[in-house]
Amino acid sequence: RLSCIRNNIWLASCGVLSAGLAVLSSFGLMMYCGVPFVVTVANAPFLILGVGVDDMFIMIACWEKSVKQIEKSDTKAQMGETYTEAAVSVTITTLTDVLAFFIGTWTAFPSVRSFCLYTGTAFIFCYIYTLTFFGAVLVLNHKREKKKRHWLICMPVKIDENKSKSRLYNVCCIGNCCGESSESEPEHPVSKFFERYYGPFFTNKWIKLLVVLLYGAYVGGSIYGCTQIREGIDLRNLATDDSYVIQYYNDDDKYFSEYGPRVMVVVNGSVDYWNASVRVAIENCMKRLE
Repeated sequence: RLSCIRNNIWLASCGVLSAGLAVLSSFGLMMYCGVPFVVTVANAPFLILGVGVDDMFIMIACWEKSVKQIEKSDTKAQMGETYTEAAVSVTITTLTDVLAFFIGTWTAFPSVRSFCLYTGTAFIFCYIYTLTFFGAVLVLNHKREKKKRHWLICMPVKIDENKSKSRLYNVCCIGNCCGESSESEPEHPVSKFFERYYGPFFTNKWIKLLVVLLYGAYVGGSIYGCTQIREGIDLRNLATDDSYVIQYYNDDDKYFSEYGPRVMVVVNGSVDYWNASVRVAIENCMKRLE
């Protein structure tokens, strides 16, 4: 928003901070419990950030909706209405994510098990921080808006522009750059687009038929793609950092990659290696194999 009062940069930043706190808490708890930290776990923060930002948008959207329905002076009622709408969606999302990753802990690969433990625990902490820490930030931000304080410096803001000052000063230091009160904010252009144009466009019967056909083509392509999947995982990523497996595959790539797969021959039973004719037979066998 261009409004110096309604700008929610700090609110969004706190939403990202909430996801970061979840990552720190989960990583700290898992390391304290002795769960190995492997290289695949380093990808977990990006997953948590995506889910945390999604939960943040849900909370903010439900809060804005409650502001329009309930008097702004009744903060408790607004919080109740916000959690009535947002908590259900956030809870279901978290439960499905946590369940998926904790099921992954049953795998036989230790590194995958560690990744699922770290990520699943981070989702739990993300849920807790969203409903506690971020909810509190929502209330503090609401109080700042009610008192018409600047989004950055929290100083009281005048709605009307000061004609004796420059426009840059009016925008950044005094108040609402559009000269409007924070209560009279117009409808967001994105919401207007989806409500007035996008929705009616897709309710047309020919468009719906086209969407069904495109979706059928997408499903067909997806099924074909699944049949073409080949194994391509780097086995070094499935081992702990101090495992001999990593050094083994490093040396294998460095010294033996140009020779291709190795063939081994096993001779079962007892062999009279002292007998010269037996040794000749073994050498002849090896030559035939080569």
